[in-house]
Amino acid sequence: MSLTESLKKTSLYDKHIALGAKMVPFGGWDMPVQYEGVIAEYTQTREAVSMFDISHMGEFVVVGDCVESGLDRIVTMSLEDLPVKFARYGMMLNDNGGIIDDLIIFRMEKDKWFLVVNGATTEKDLEHLKSSLNPSARIEDVSSVTAKIDVQGPLSRDVLKSIFPGIEKLEYYTFDFFNYLSKNILISRTGYTGELGYEIYLPWDSIDVLWNKILEDKRVRPAGLGARDVLRLEMGYSLYGHELSESITPIEAGLGKFVDFGKEFIGKEVLLKQKEQGVDRRIIGFVSDNRRSPRAEQAIYALDGTEVGVVTSGTFSVALQRGIGLGLVDHGVVKKEDKVLFGNEKARSEASVTSRIFYKGGSLKD
Repeated sequence: MSLTESLKKTSLYDKHIALGAKMVPFGGWDMPVQYEGVIAEYTQTREAVSMFDISHMGEFVVVGDCVESGLDRIVTMSLEDLPVKFARYGMMLNDNGGIIDDLIIFRMEKDKWFLVVNGATTEKDLEHLKSSLNPSARIEDVSSVTAKIDVQGPLSRDVLKSIFPGIEKLEYYTFDFFNYLSKNILISRTGYTGELGYEIYLPWDSIDVLWNKILEDKRVRPAGLGARDVLRLEMGYSLYGHELSESITPIEAGLGKFVDFGKEFIGKEVLLKQKEQGVDRRIIGFVSDNRRSPRAEQAIYALDGTEVGVVTSGTFSVALQRGIGLGLVDHGVVKKEDKVLFGNEKARSEASVTSRIFYKGGSLKD
């Protein structure tokens, strides 16, 4: 069996092929990386509306009181005070404080929770949840029957409100249920691009109808994972397997604001120690002095040539017309506005350490 044959496909696979998408392996799935081009799709998202097939993501439903079920202890964010129809971002940690996965949890009802996790880690996440939840909890893996499309861009609300009346009432990090094809589907407003956007979760066998319906609006074009990566990196958002892993803690990843130290959670003692004593490494942002883009796993050097870290993500920023990157570096070695080098022993480029948020505009909270 070839690699292509062994990859999982979303139910929109044939649509992507018909639209001329370039398909690539991603987390065990055959996914569209681009259609007309990364820069064109990036610009479309920043200026109008793009639609992404994100059906490779994993989804679980957990039923039970968040504390009694053990769910609240599994994640870093507080769930007790999360209102119904609100969502919250956080992480699941191992005993050493390393990040098993990052996720968004939606409170569907008082004791009913919808968890959205990364596609490549779905099986691992499910095993962790099953082994960590109390027997009183019920968990169902609905990944194989749940499709997901993201409609992102400053005009996304205008496009969707004719299909889903009332969607304009959704505030940032909230969701609601809407009727479509006589089915009750969940639509959230969280985003991963820095622009106003909505995430639509619906039955696997219904997604093609909605996909076609949304594309009837000439303001919308399909976009692939290539543009999505540039968009998320300009916002400084973490990607699992790059800025996040089981060997990196939320404190090292710069995500301490998504950890509620006022409650108990797996890995808390390690994080408390890091918070009090500091960490040996941390994630930084940096901008190339030219158009050359850093690449994941390249080394980061001080100006004297000493290796001080590794690039975790890198790309060409359309907004800045410069290469940008995130990197895990030794703590205290470099600070904001310092110069560093990235590359390898043969070729290195100069860059400036900056905020990890490279793109300051966007319609995210409009």
